[in-house]
Amino acid sequence: MSQKHLKEAFISNLNGTSLLEITLGLSLAPLCLLCRGLLLILYHLHYGKPLHSRKNNLLLDFLVLVSPLVFSCTVLSPVLFLVPTTIAAFCAGIFSKIYSQRNCKTQMPFRQIMKDFQRTSLDPEHIPAITMFRVYVNVLTAISILAVDFPQYPRRYAKTETYGTGVMDFGVGAFIFGNALVCPEVRQKSYETRSTFSNLARQFFSVWPLILLGIGRLLSVKSLEYQEHTSEYGVHWNFFFTLAFVRLAASLLLAVFPKTKSWVIAINLAVFYQLILNTTPLKMFILHGSNGTDTRAGFFNANREGLLSLFGYLAIYMASVQVGLWLLKCRNSVRSWMEGVSLLLLLVLVLFAFLHVSQAYADLVSRRMANLSYCVWIIAHCLTLFVFFVVTDLTLVFAKLLVKGASVPCSWDVAKLPNTSKRPKTEAVPAGREAKLSLICLISAINKNQLLFFLLANVLTGAVNILIDTIHCKTAFTLGILHLYMFSNCFIMHVLHGRNIVLKFW
Repeated sequence: MSQKHLKEAFISNLNGTSLLEITLGLSLAPLCLLCRGLLLILYHLHYGKPLHSRKNNLLLDFLVLVSPLVFSCTVLSPVLFLVPTTIAAFCAGIFSKIYSQRNCKTQMPFRQIMKDFQRTSLDPEHIPAITMFRVYVNVLTAISILAVDFPQYPRRYAKTETYGTGVMDFGVGAFIFGNALVCPEVRQKSYETRSTFSNLARQFFSVWPLILLGIGRLLSVKSLEYQEHTSEYGVHWNFFFTLAFVRLAASLLLAVFPKTKSWVIAINLAVFYQLILNTTPLKMFILHGSNGTDTRAGFFNANREGLLSLFGYLAIYMASVQVGLWLLKCRNSVRSWMEGVSLLLLLVLVLFAFLHVSQAYADLVSRRMANLSYCVWIIAHCLTLFVFFVVTDLTLVFAKLLVKGASVPCSWDVAKLPNTSKRPKTEAVPAGREAKLSLICLISAINKNQLLFFLLANVLTGAVNILIDTIHCKTAFTLGILHLYMFSNCFIMHVLHGRNIVLKFW
């Protein structure tokens, strides 16, 4: 077999992993963020000032926020359950130290601290968990698209052939979910003031970079004879095209139907699509082509997975719009967010229960078809990850209240403490210092240029695969390559953010 065919076989005919293992893996990113935040608060407690060095902040962010994820999906994957347990224990130790050494003014009974904490007002203009979710989906995707080509990346984490729940299958759906959370229809600010035609025209204009990137990827893959997994999207289709067409279709639907009813559209789309799959030859067409022998003759046959899965991805997008609208309702206190988390957890339990029913009576989870079970699974696990991030940020708010003046980049700002009429001294940070802190945050850096980060990861992944025989690499070399690759991506984002450069012109 040629090198190209070897690599294609290496990522084909896979069946995924368990929902429990995916949940354990998803808990790592919030735990890493919690660890980073507590370390910064502890540093402030000991030295009386934030960590200002850009170089040290970048190093800390990379080692704590990115490196553990690289290890967890490679050499530590056989003992994955130990990784979140270890990080959680380490965080508990740091929190205990912060609590025992907190400022003398906060030396009050724990019950009183908790009462004041629940009444604390938060900045309603910014929900850090949304930013964290979108950035970490991007980071996890960047790690996986290169790591999957190395033998140290477990085959069960890669995209499944037809049925199953792989980590990379989740990443595709989570990208759609994250985009919908911040779409113009959710943000509402400029959307409400324009006409329907103006909004649609703006949406059509905004997706041209995705279409251009899709064409660029198609031409580069074909010209370089780069390895392809045809059953993923088809011969000519790719994920950039899916993102573009889902966004356009969603804009059309939201121009016709009330956005507050987007959940109804999502349910109807997913259920109707599943009914067609089960009652017509459509499923067999997707899996085996029009003649039953996996033919790729003609554009529709050649790209049947990418074209028909648009219905499922559109259902995920519409459901995510509803989630985004719900999240942006005025919740400006810790107590209201704790109630919100409780509701989300209840919804997650209902969705996982429905997923069990759907797999038993409709069809197993299939990213290839983006069927009903896949849609339910993606929304359930996306909400789970979002809840993890909200709980992490609320924990950091509690820890910051214990240490006067402590600040953590990309976490919730306290708007007002109980029984106060202005911003509290415990959170008063001069604007200049706050701006400096945001400039040296890796999360903010990636968030500012997310599409560029994703594109750069794809380009570097291609370069590594062309230059290196990834299938036969030793463990130490693999870890070195993955760390160098991720650090290069993060460093470029860090430099651009430090110079306030946003490469977006559409």
